[in-house]
Amino acid sequence: MDVNDKKILQLLQENARLTNKEIADKLGLSLTPVYERIKRLEKQQIIRGYVALVDRKKVEKGLMAFLSVSLKEHSQKALINFQQEIMLFPKVTECYHIAGQYDFLLKILVKDMQDYHDFTFNRLASLDNIAHVQTDFVMNDLKYSTAIPIE
Repeated sequence: MDVNDKKILQLLQENARLTNKEIADKLGLSLTPVYERIKRLEKQQIIRGYVALVDRKKVEKGLMAFLSVSLKEHSQKALINFQQEIMLFPKVTECYHIAGQYDFLLKILVKDMQDYHDFTFNRLASLDNIAHVQTDFVMNDLKYSTAIPIE
């Protein structure tokens, strides 16, 4: 990746609806090279897709929480099974296999405390291998970005 590729990535992370012409104008390039660069970045899976960022509160997902999860068993089969099961839960918007005191960190979006209770009691607790869950509730979003820093 060269400087222009990085600038294209920065621009698209700021506004994925920019046209190729708008990007070309901002970079001082012609339309064809910008088009070809974007296609190459997509083909190489550097650009994995384009999304709309939705205000979670306006779609009744006002409560965000991070759940630190410890498993009882750590065999390869148990880890894979947990990962496959957690992927089926739409309220889990992010899942990380982590090192440290816990095994996984989950980010969930729910409507309210009752919705959180229903999720943990009826969905998460139904998984066999859960040893411990600690929840941290988000009180305020101070910084939120989906952009990956490109230097």
